[in-house]
Formats: sequence, C-alpha cells, structure tokens
Amino acid sequence: MPVLVAYTHATPIVELTMLFTDLGLSKPLLKAIADKGYGQPSAIQAEAIPVVLERRDVMAAAQTGTGKTAGFTLPILELLSGGNKVRGNQVRALVLTPTRELAAQVHQSALDYGKYLKLRSSVVFGGVKINPQMMRLRGGTDILIATPGRLLDLYQQNALKFEQLEVLVLDEADRMLDMGFINDIRKIIALLPKKRQTLMFSATFSTEIRQLARGIVHKPAEISVSPANQAAPSVEQRVYPVDSKRKAPLLIQLIRDEQWHQALVFTKTKRGANKLAQDLTANGIEAAAIHGNKSQGARTSALREFKAGKTQILVATDIAARGLDIDQLPQVVNFDLPQIAEDYVHRIGRTGRAGATGKAVSLVSAEEFPLLVEIEHLIKQLLPREILAGFEPQSVLPNSRPGQRANAADLRAARNNGGRGNGARGRGGRNNSAAGSQSGNRKADSQRGSDTTAKQRKPRRPRKSTAEAGQQRAGPGRRARGRAS
Repeated sequence: MPVLVAYTHATPIVELTMLFTDLGLSKPLLKAIADKGYGQPSAIQAEAIPVVLERRDVMAAAQTGTGKTAGFTLPILELLSGGNKVRGNQVRALVLTPTRELAAQVHQSALDYGKYLKLRSSVVFGGVKINPQMMRLRGGTDILIATPGRLLDLYQQNALKFEQLEVLVLDEADRMLDMGFINDIRKIIALLPKKRQTLMFSATFSTEIRQLARGIVHKPAEISVSPANQAAPSVEQRVYPVDSKRKAPLLIQLIRDEQWHQALVFTKTKRGANKLAQDLTANGIEAAAIHGNKSQGARTSALREFKAGKTQILVATDIAARGLDIDQLPQVVNFDLPQIAEDYVHRIGRTGRAGATGKAVSLVSAEEFPLLVEIEHLIKQLLPREILAGFEPQSVLPNSRPGQRANAADLRAARNNGGRGNGARGRGGRNNSAAGSQSGNRKADSQRGSDTTAKQRKPRRPRKSTAEAGQQRAGPGRRARGRAS
C-alpha cells in the first residue's frame, strides 16, 4: 500500500498510510468514491478533508492534478448533508472559479460524489443564456459553482440570495487575481454573511493572494503538500530550440515521429490557436482549437471529441490551463512559452497526473529566451535541450545558467513579441492585469473568454458594468439583460 506524506506549512510532519474510510466521511460519500475507483486519498485530500469537516477556514496549496477539487467537494457535501433544507433562490455553499471549464469540472465532481445524497448542485457561467440559469435557481441550490461575472449578474436580477450561505470556496484564487477578478470578488464577499466558513484552494499562494486572504479568512489552517511552483516529478520536460516561423513544421514532425495520439498544445493568442489548428488539419492531423472566442457549445464539443480520441490535437490558450481535466493525457506542448512563469507549471500539470507519467515539450525561439530563463529560475532547474535535425535555428537560443534572471527590458520585449494579444497582462506583464481590472475585470469569463487578443490600450477610467448600465437604462420597473460572463 502506498505511503502518503502529509505536509503542513510545506514541511513534512508525518507519513500516513490512509484510506478514505479514515477521514470521517459518511457511507453515501464513501460509496460514491468507491464507484470512481478511488481507495486512498491524495496528500491534499488527507490533510484538507478533516480540517474542513471541523468547519475551520482553510488556505490550501497543491500542484495541479493532486486532487484539490475533491479536497473541498467531499467535506462540503458531508457538512451540507446534515443541515437545513435550502429555500428558494438561496445558496448554502458557493464555489467561485475563474473559468467556465473549471466551473463545469467542479460541478461534475459535486454531482459524482453527491449522487447518493439528497443535495442539489448547480453551475452558472457566461457564454450561455441567463434565463435558464435563473429558472434553475428558483428552487434554491445547496452547492453553486459560478464564475464571478455571471454570479453578480444573477444577483443583480434577484435570482440569488445568500442568507443561508454556510461555505465560500475560492478555487484557483491566484488565477482569479491574475485575470483581474479582484474587484468582483470583493463585491461578492460584501454580499455574503460574515459568519461563514471560507476555503481558498490554489496551486500557488503569492504575496498578493495572502494580502487578499487577510480580509477573507479567519485564523485559517494553512496546508501545502508540495513545494511551490514545482513541476510534478512524473513529467519529463524538454526544450526544442527553433526559429519562430519553423515551429509549426517542427510540431508536425514531432507528432509524426513520436506518434502522439493525443496532445494538448498551448499557444499565446486565440488567433495563433486557430491558425495552428488549421495548419495541423491541412497536414492530415485531426486538430481543434479551444479559447475564449469560441462559444460554450463549441468549446464543450471540442473537449468532448478530444477526450473521446476523435481529435488528436487540442490547441488551447491559457483559458484551458486550469480547467481541463483529461485522464491519462500523455503529452503537453508549449508552442509558445507562457508570459508568466507560473503558468508553465500549470500548463504542464495537465499531464503526469495521479501518478501517471507524462511528457512536456516546449518549442522555444531565441526571442523567447527571457521567458525561458524566468521559467527555469522558478522551477529551479535547467531544462534539457534537443535540436531536431532539419530544424536547426538560424537565431541561436542562448545557453542559460543556474539562478539566472532575465533583464526586465528583455522580458518585456519577449512578452510583447509576436503580437499584442497576450491576455490581460500584455505590455508590462502582470501589472497590466491590475491596471485593466477596473474596466474589464469580467472579460475573462465573458463570451470573449479569459485570454483577450485585443490591441493594448492605455488604462481607461473605471466604467460601469454592462449589467449596471442595463439596469439604469431599463429603469426600476424593468429587468436588464444579463451579460455573457
């Protein structure tokens, strides 16, 4: 039987040979867990579940793919199963996520684990009509999984009430901060009862996240089961130096030579994702693109076809980095390096999950060298390189050194290289996210998605949200249309 190592404050404290039956969960939940074929909890589950059952606030950090979702879903279902029946339009547990894909994933987990309990779970996000969501919420819901913008729309249209709220979960809190949701989160928290249990689950906890947490959690139990910003050891990583214009032919060559039957490929922009998918298809490789400009139906269909093996290559922007849950994904490719080093860990965390092995390949041009340096500094290792015959770069990728950091000006240039459509960060990197959050903090879960490709503009003055403006135009006696958030 495998031994789990549990950590608190990133320090190993005890070795555990533990089963789910040891965690204080009821028989209906244990039966649902057994149906999924799980016998032993992951380290984050073993640490978090008992603490959540004690109704303590929690700040839990774990790598992508370690079972964070079950770490809060299971104990919340346990707590709610013994409480009062939910009333109309009320919510007993609220889970906030940054993307539609992650919201759908969490909702599916709640359905799977709660199938033997008499609890209702719902999910709301943008990109779909708001009226059916309002209808489903009329009878109340025990667990609501939501993206921030759509949640505020529903509240403004009196479709939600929070008097019965017991638990708030911020899932992927660092991503929500990066995507400019800080103002929406604060607005939502102001609507909730002060007496509640608050859980923050994330892959990383930066200084900014801890500052946000100070006003949200009360004497939280801090849990960490892995070193921050480290790739899973089960993932084999490799860099292929190549000129930018030769990346697509190199990828096609790798797919054929390595006989990749399933791979998730990340690009920097939505336009780049579409073009790459078209290039792959033109070369006889079944490929599809998934990003924020795609309708929710198109994104769901593309993901379903990929999981079923009907699509060989799924090309995605970073909107998919946190929300995709694909069993036994063997290969991840960074066609473009991410603009923020932490996103590299989240991207490659799609493979090598649940003890399985995986491979992560990065196609790196000389212009991206500063981004590579920052990634290697973050993960504290130099990535092995391999030049494929016939694809020797004309612009040589410099060698990196242990502990090296990129020059700030070079890093800005690398982030802006190849177009301005780099998500909310754009020119100036992470700081631009904060600057833009005033005027566009809900675009990330809007119909345009979380990875806007619009040209960079100077920060604008704050403006009212579409829903707020619509309410004013409609007047007090009329209902404004909901936005796709």
